[in-house]
Amino acid sequence: MVRTLDSKIDNRLPNVAKQLRSGGYQTAMVGKQHEPTGFDYWSVLPDQGEYWDPHFIEEDGTKQVDGYATDIITDRCLDWIKARDSRKPFFMMCHHKAPHRSWECNDKHKHLYKDPIKVPDNFTDDYKHRAKAARVAKMRVAEDLTYFDLGLVQPDGGKRVGEKMTDLWDVYDRKVPAPHDVTKMKLMDREDGTIFTFQTPAELAEFKYQRYMQRYLRTIQSIDDNVGRMLDYLDSDPELAKNIIIVYTSDQGFFLGEHGWFDKRFMYEESFQMPFLIRFPRDIAPGTVCDDIISNVDFAATFLDFAGLKIPSYMQGVSFRTLLEGHKPDNWQQVAYHRYWMHNDITHHAYAHYGCRDRRYKLIYWYNETLGVEGARPADADHKEWELFDCEEDPLELFNVYHESRYSEVRTKMVKMLEDKMMEIGDEMVHPRENADAGRMNFLSRFWGPGRRSV
Repeated sequence: MVRTLDSKIDNRLPNVAKQLRSGGYQTAMVGKQHEPTGFDYWSVLPDQGEYWDPHFIEEDGTKQVDGYATDIITDRCLDWIKARDSRKPFFMMCHHKAPHRSWECNDKHKHLYKDPIKVPDNFTDDYKHRAKAARVAKMRVAEDLTYFDLGLVQPDGGKRVGEKMTDLWDVYDRKVPAPHDVTKMKLMDREDGTIFTFQTPAELAEFKYQRYMQRYLRTIQSIDDNVGRMLDYLDSDPELAKNIIIVYTSDQGFFLGEHGWFDKRFMYEESFQMPFLIRFPRDIAPGTVCDDIISNVDFAATFLDFAGLKIPSYMQGVSFRTLLEGHKPDNWQQVAYHRYWMHNDITHHAYAHYGCRDRRYKLIYWYNETLGVEGARPADADHKEWELFDCEEDPLELFNVYHESRYSEVRTKMVKMLEDKMMEIGDEMVHPRENADAGRMNFLSRFWGPGRRSV
């Protein structure tokens, strides 16, 4: 099982690509993917990869390719599609590096998004009425972005220049400080040498936000362009366009200043929710919107369902094809489960937690322990917290109502929902449980054999 970014993938385990290949599909993977397996063709970035002149790992070794990563990944995908055996079905995964930190855009997009972006309503969140994890996370736009993140010149020096992004000897990126007195502070644009000065901490914080958003939006402009390139090619062949399912999605959401954060990891809405768009006019009515809950663990089963292949028993998810076709099964589970294992990771200091969300409420348990998993570090192991949010009345998730008496029935319902889901998928609970032993059977195991006694 892969629990953290430091975990290793067991390439011998089954996956959706292997299942599709066994069913007669040609399979390919290009872009960001750790240890690809089950693909006829693969060309992947090492780790996060680079935006410019990236290296690609392929079956015959590693090679460097000149150019911009998003364009190159799309080129490689299109080249493979054009060269495939058109008599057989295919499964292509196009995984872009963008928009991972540090948001380096294509040169042709540097002039875009110069108008100010509206600052989120909760950008100055003080994290009251929330778990401690929200206060200690190192993901604040105002405090934790580096000079490189913001396209600024990093001066020589130690802590006076800024705290290190990650406290390791081979990490050189430092965070742009957020001092109380900003009047003596000068920052320089890395491209044109423009000098920026500030009169108040709030002015500095908004400057960082605008730089962050400019760089983020300019980076994803290349995603927009290249998704368009891909669609244009597929639509140029009417027969192919009629028989192809196109999915645009992501592995999670992203904070764009909400709660004052960048990055992801947490179960709060902006990070927890994912985009999912699908095009298959033959079976899915164009322009329809489904507001039922699905999870990324359901993707593989859905792909196999559309491919007409058997969904193996090892898959945790279930197909949501019927939802896409406009029919909701009576037993559809309106619940999404989340777990973040990498407690107090070395860069973001995000605390370990798990939880579930239905169509209105969200329950989170912060267990704050390493549990021996890779990349997790001890911190606040004795500090456990529950959070409950009413996402209808409190869409910004500013008020934890777990201990409010008017939500007692909701609390009970959500805890049961969480425990039922964890039991269903075999995930281990570490929260205290009420009446956990009530109605349970006792078991007595006996073992016989040479040299063994009954137990």
